[in-house]
Amino acid sequence: MLFRKKKREEKPIFLENVGDSLRHIAFIMDGNGRWAKARSLPREMGHKKGASVFERITLHCFSRGIHAVTVYAFSTENWSRPQKEVDAIMALLSDYLDYAEQKFKDYDARLVILGDKSRLSPSLREKAERIEEMSKDRSHILNIALNYGARDEIVTACNSLIAEGKTSVTRDDISSHLYTALSGDPDLVVRTGGDFRISNFLLWQSAYAEFYFTKTLWPDLTEGEVDAAIAEFLGRHRRYGGL
Repeated sequence: MLFRKKKREEKPIFLENVGDSLRHIAFIMDGNGRWAKARSLPREMGHKKGASVFERITLHCFSRGIHAVTVYAFSTENWSRPQKEVDAIMALLSDYLDYAEQKFKDYDARLVILGDKSRLSPSLREKAERIEEMSKDRSHILNIALNYGARDEIVTACNSLIAEGKTSVTRDDISSHLYTALSGDPDLVVRTGGDFRISNFLLWQSAYAEFYFTKTLWPDLTEGEVDAAIAEFLGRHRRYGGL
């Protein structure tokens, strides 16, 4: 694992195309509420600031040649938050999809929603599905985990295999029925906000991922710190259980 114990002065890191070594990066975007609280602002303002950072960081990762970017936007457990906050997050997601529909053409990126879309509003679900369909032939992938829980994802995959008549399954069978089948497993998982847990996120897929934990709150994350995480990742020797 990679631990960022304390915030330190950023120094420029010169990275070019890292896509051969780092094909898939995932982010647990934590700290929006605490960022707002520290500034005596409503939590919704933290999510708004976090959304703007999400846009910048995603584009930055694509500019580095990374094939797939996954962000944990809204979990199955997040529905228990105050309705005002949930509504604000959903409105931001809807606005972001409007933005992404145009912007990600420049990066040849497709949208994939990870999660159960059935609980989303009809308008948000229709918009997401329309953009997924429209962008399906592009090469890069942006996965937005929305109404997502990793345990539910694994159960859904197993139930799909049962419905297909499978009486025994392999690891490849399960992997091919997960929401991330198109992008594969993450190489690097970055969590902001200072907590050291993965919060029901990509449990199956993260078996051999490298982790980078930082105390930086998501709205304060910069492209420079993302590059620092990538540089640390590139310096690791991934043994996959071997030597």
